[in-house]
Amino acid sequence: MATRHGVRALVLGSSLALASALGSAAPGAALAQGAPAAGAAPGVVVEKVERQNVRPSIDFTGRVKAVDKVDLRARVTGFLQERQFTEGQDVKVGDLLFSIEKAPYQAEVDQQNAAVAKAQAGVTNATNQLARARDLVKNQNIAQSTVDTRQAEEGQARAELLAAQAALRAAEINLGYTEIKAPIAGRIGQANITIGNLVGPDSGVLATIVSQDPIYVTFPVAQRILSDFQAKAGRASDVAVRIRLPNGTVYKEPGRIDFQDVQVAQGTDTVTIRAKLPNPDRILIDGQSVGVVAEVDTPELAIVIPHAAIQVDQGGRFVLAVGKENKVEVKRIKATPRRDGTAVVEEGLQEGDLIIVEGLLKVRPGIAVAPTLQPSSVAPRT
Repeated sequence: MATRHGVRALVLGSSLALASALGSAAPGAALAQGAPAAGAAPGVVVEKVERQNVRPSIDFTGRVKAVDKVDLRARVTGFLQERQFTEGQDVKVGDLLFSIEKAPYQAEVDQQNAAVAKAQAGVTNATNQLARARDLVKNQNIAQSTVDTRQAEEGQARAELLAAQAALRAAEINLGYTEIKAPIAGRIGQANITIGNLVGPDSGVLATIVSQDPIYVTFPVAQRILSDFQAKAGRASDVAVRIRLPNGTVYKEPGRIDFQDVQVAQGTDTVTIRAKLPNPDRILIDGQSVGVVAEVDTPELAIVIPHAAIQVDQGGRFVLAVGKENKVEVKRIKATPRRDGTAVVEEGLQEGDLIIVEGLLKVRPGIAVAPTLQPSSVAPRT
């Protein structure tokens, strides 16, 4: 019996000792696992707000448009005999592209040549008859009325010659229309009518040529935006236009605005702007939809911060900043995001402010933090 009580006491004593040991070891174990000590300020990474040279820019959606574009059509009726190009190839001014049967039009030219020769002979005869009449009337061998008649006949013969010559020129023009040549330099598209078909003025477009280099891009701009941007840019020639391709890359060749429409589209209250760009590699294609970035040449100083530092709530955009005694403050801002992951701040921040860029989820307004200053992550621009 005594032995049983001794064992129970020994077990109870061991349990109390173990519990006491665990209780004293718990705080140390928690610190070893990385738990913050009570009252420790959370660490955050901050950047100092700086002003940088920024070129004001606005993004639009535009459409590529060829400088020159020609729809090739048949101007005379006949069977299409030849096609002298490969679809998609570059052509030069004057290159022969289509041939329509020539025989009927050559025959017409020959016939009109004969008519001209006949009319010329008629003029020669009428001129000779008039000359004789004038000699005879001097000796009063014929009446003056006969001379007048011969003069009228000579004038009529000359008129008939002019008519015959005009008909010949028309026939030669129609013969020339049997050869369809490139009126502009550019790239020719798909042939819409195959060899052997009867074509004519009502046959539609045979093929289309579009110029390639340079090329236009047009984009609509709201009047309000246009007025604000013109105030910053001054002259339209001081605005550089860059193209963002459908895959997100930026086209390497910048362009310049060369035209602003003289009318406002009443349905959208926008003005069409046009820029001209080099296109030596034929990357831009007529009709293509692209992004347009209009950028002022002259930079201006502005506050630029990482866009990731900006948060949004019902009150709008804001950033968390570190103020006096390292306490977190809310600063409401007015900012314009840019495609490079930054934002230009127009209102709400001053040069030298410290904004939190990492550790935002660990803090709230009013608490003290342990800030670590890092260099600005916004690359300076010139």
